[in-house]
Amino acid sequence: MTIRVLLADDQALLRSAFRVLVDSEPDMEVVGEASDGLEAVRMTKEQRADVVLMDIRMPGTDGLAATRMISADPDLADVRVVILTTFEVDDYVVQSLRAGASGFLGKGSEPEELLNAIRIAAGGQALLSPAATTGLISRFLAQEDPADDDRDPARGERLDSLTVREREVLVQVAGGHSNDEIAERLEVSPLTVKTHVNRAMAKLGARDRAQLVVIAYESGLVRPRVE
Repeated sequence: MTIRVLLADDQALLRSAFRVLVDSEPDMEVVGEASDGLEAVRMTKEQRADVVLMDIRMPGTDGLAATRMISADPDLADVRVVILTTFEVDDYVVQSLRAGASGFLGKGSEPEELLNAIRIAAGGQALLSPAATTGLISRFLAQEDPADDDRDPARGERLDSLTVREREVLVQVAGGHSNDEIAERLEVSPLTVKTHVNRAMAKLGARDRAQLVVIAYESGLVRPRVE
């Protein structure tokens, strides 16, 4: 299956470079280019993109707002957004994940990293490794002021829908462990772990593994460690 990629960046030169790179691969193709967030959302719908490479800073509607719009649209539930930016800071990473992005990649990444990111996102996996995602979210949430807490209480209530085993698996996912590692820790098969992860995602409305990590922290199931 060919992965349909949409490029969203306000710099035409960068879009051209990304297009050449993506179109050189036999299993993917660029189906459109957008120079701002609203155009990215519109073209994602029109071109039925599988993966959107989204810049954060664009005129008008920025990449984070566009990502939220894509994530909130049930017709685009299968679309995966990879934030691609020069601003590789923790705050942007967590905002991106909260907005519904499947991952985050710096524009200084190697070409193979970018191509691999597209394939990982298209496969429904988190681009960042679980350990990296966990570390970033832990550091960010540990600095938040409880008085300014914007967590969604409904997410905490939705944890009640999880079975005991699903909660155990979610804690392990938030701890940065792979399915194989979780299987070994809980003495079950990797396939069983995958099933529990998928069920937890469905019950909590998470698009992918990265979103599960965010929910685990925001709901209070897992507490960030302050170093």
